[in-house]
Amino acid sequence: MAGILSAQEPPVQGGRGGRGRGGGTTREFLGLGRQPDAEVAARGEKLYAASCAFCHGPDARGAGGPNLLRSETVLHDDRGELIGPVIQKGRAEKGMPPMPGTTPSQIAEISEYLHLLVERAANRGLYGTLYSNDVVTGDARAGETYFNGAGGCRACHSPAGDLAHVGSKYSGTALQNRWLYPSGGRGAGAAPQAAVTLPSGERVAGRIKQIDDFDVSIVDASGAYRSWPRSRVTVEIADPLKGHRELLARYTDTDMHNVTAYLATLK
Repeated sequence: MAGILSAQEPPVQGGRGGRGRGGGTTREFLGLGRQPDAEVAARGEKLYAASCAFCHGPDARGAGGPNLLRSETVLHDDRGELIGPVIQKGRAEKGMPPMPGTTPSQIAEISEYLHLLVERAANRGLYGTLYSNDVVTGDARAGETYFNGAGGCRACHSPAGDLAHVGSKYSGTALQNRWLYPSGGRGAGAAPQAAVTLPSGERVAGRIKQIDDFDVSIVDASGAYRSWPRSRVTVEIADPLKGHRELLARYTDTDMHNVTAYLATLK
């Protein structure tokens, strides 16, 4: 996660960048970086199966070791620059042995395979809804009922307020994708905010400079760079789209089409 900082600050670490690098609202919403290279990932799959699957599971969702699809090290990595040191040095305190003989190319291949697994797990909406223009086929009345009831949309949105005339501004796939995968209005590359609670109880807020499984660093309101080991602090990340992300796993196809049909009536 990137921010523009003064020259005296530590260099940026990490590379996937999550939001903004995918080139589209949907990929930005899902926190996906560049599209994984399937050929490189295929080589990485074999390496992963031989060296990692016994602990992290064949699908990287965890076994004796943690779920890698939720690992911040994996999510903020690009081509192995964050995953590599963990593979080579291990994590003795967690029971993970070091593998110092793993080459940079092998690390990049394992990294690519993990990113492919993350993409497959995240992209429920990247197929089936994105490539069809005939999506306004639902029941608008049922969509309105869902909007005001089970979906909980009314708690944050108003047909006469932020959604006024949305049916005139967008249509078809564009309308559906707009509400399923909103950008949050922060702009591509905007750094998310976090609040860090120290052991003393002190609470420090600011924009995230870097966060992974081991460390978190932010730039506070005064512009000062501050960093802590993750094990010593509690981190709360502000995510205005959290509700949308949680609902994404609960929508049925019928819900999606019905809500889209309802929003299309808001002229």
